[in-house]
Amino acid sequence: MTTLIPINKPKKANSSKALLPYFYLLPTFVVMGIITFYPLVYQLVVSFTDFQTKDLRLGLNSPVLNFIGLKNYIDILTAGLPVQNFEFVRILIYNFWWAITNVILHVPAGVIIAVLLNAEGLWFKKIYRAIYILPVVVPPLVVATVWRNIFDDQYGAMNQFLTTIVQFFGATDPVRIRWLTEYAPPIPWLLPGGPLPKAYYAMMIANFWLGWPFMTVVATGALQSIPRDLYEAADIDGATGVQQFWNITVPLLRPAMIPAAVYGFTLSFNLFAFVFFMTGGGPARSTEILVTFAYDLVRNLRLYGAAAAFSVIIFVVGTIVFLITNRITRATESYTEN
Repeated sequence: MTTLIPINKPKKANSSKALLPYFYLLPTFVVMGIITFYPLVYQLVVSFTDFQTKDLRLGLNSPVLNFIGLKNYIDILTAGLPVQNFEFVRILIYNFWWAITNVILHVPAGVIIAVLLNAEGLWFKKIYRAIYILPVVVPPLVVATVWRNIFDDQYGAMNQFLTTIVQFFGATDPVRIRWLTEYAPPIPWLLPGGPLPKAYYAMMIANFWLGWPFMTVVATGALQSIPRDLYEAADIDGATGVQQFWNITVPLLRPAMIPAAVYGFTLSFNLFAFVFFMTGGGPARSTEILVTFAYDLVRNLRLYGAAAAFSVIIFVVGTIVFLITNRITRATESYTEN
């Protein structure tokens, strides 16, 4: 009778096999270290200095560069920066309000439009879906420029449209609403602690046109995965269309729409190009968000140290928001997790 003797693989071969994935990942780590981690560390160091234009040539080796500790952070949080109309808390509150209100509008609109376009018997579905995807592929810079012209107080299409309406009711004077320059808020109580000028509402209209198509795309894909048998069984049980929507469609769309809402919140929270090119943060910084103010510190004031500290604060705020929303919504949780 022959006895089989197990053959043990050499430890050297096992260790080489275990290290193989790290060799494949090494190029990625090198590239990420150069283009991501090094700038982050460099920015963190700069945030503790008074880095200005005088230090651009030699960087951290500049002989006139001073390490000032937490002064930049203290100046930001206590409105100690040499900037007019700057209050960090007000900008932070407005930034959250801007992102939240956009998501509140985009997600329901995207779901409703997706449900309507998913109805049986609707003609030209593919054409409609091709049209509503167009705003997603248009750069925010172009969108901001076009809508800025639409809301121009002299020649904008919005005022011309409103003029046509009021003239239909007998008015003779043209409408001259200063959408992007009027500081007085039309609804003073809407956001305590910070005015919401007409520019905010103009931006909401423009960003709504830009934001709902993405939510519709996500909702359309999720709708295709809902079995028709559920709706047929609901019809047999006598459920109305509204009952089917709330008890079948909405619960089964939730796993797809919650991550989309988190993404939409993050996108709106850091929507630099759209805000910068449409209002520039005006009037009087009333529509400024965190990322546009950080850029303004660099572009106009050349306070690179303060801008670096402000960027670190944005990173911390963004991380906290992501962790909280992810914890509440479980947006990144696997279906296999309990």
